[in-house]
Amino acid sequence: MARSKETAVGVDIGGTGVKAALVDVRAGTLLSDRVKVPTPAGGEPDAIRDAVVELVGRLEIGPDTPIGVTFPAIVRHGRTMSAANVSKAWIGLAAERLFEEALGRDIHFVNDADAAGFAEDHYGAAKDASGLVIMTTLGTGIGGALIYNGVLIPNAELGHLELDGHDAETRASNRARESEGLSWEAWAERLQRYYSHLEFIFSPDLFVVGGGVSKSADKFLPLLQLATPIVPAKLRNNAGIIGAAALARGV
Repeated sequence: MARSKETAVGVDIGGTGVKAALVDVRAGTLLSDRVKVPTPAGGEPDAIRDAVVELVGRLEIGPDTPIGVTFPAIVRHGRTMSAANVSKAWIGLAAERLFEEALGRDIHFVNDADAAGFAEDHYGAAKDASGLVIMTTLGTGIGGALIYNGVLIPNAELGHLELDGHDAETRASNRARESEGLSWEAWAERLQRYYSHLEFIFSPDLFVVGGGVSKSADKFLPLLQLATPIVPAKLRNNAGIIGAAALARGV
């Protein structure tokens, strides 16, 4: 059983759902069942705040248990500087303070892809890696995280790199694959262009690919020709929760 100093709560806010759990940050595993509610329609700040308070209230935690919260936005000094699939009212909002006042304690507030990347680096597919790890999530868009020797470099908006005159995520995300009806081979050609570009710019030591489509990694990753090893993520939908908790505990 994990001791209290090895536990923290992770809350993962997404465009469709908000989920939370108590985490053993030593092992990178959940200590409770995940609790989840749909993201409130419209994604307004007060409604999402109330959903987070409700979920945390369902978990049996002490007053000193650290809480980490992820959000699908650029996060700078506790403010959300963008908004993906939520209300534009988040842009420029002092979001960390919003949650802290509602929860009655300090929290660690972080971009969702950064939290997932941190978790994969510490507990998942990149656990034994050194140097620069780049985590990308292929979903509605493309999320990204940079971790160098275990240290998170925040707010790497890797889906918004310009590629052939377009935001990369409009061409290479899983949504692009689905909406255009691309075969795995046709999509892999776009991914090849994208990851070759990342490889040239950053010279990483490892790529980790997350997002729901990573369950089908055997259908597209072997089609890529890169100098950098590229592997599927391991923590799946728990990565954001685990990463948020670990960052809150100061792992």
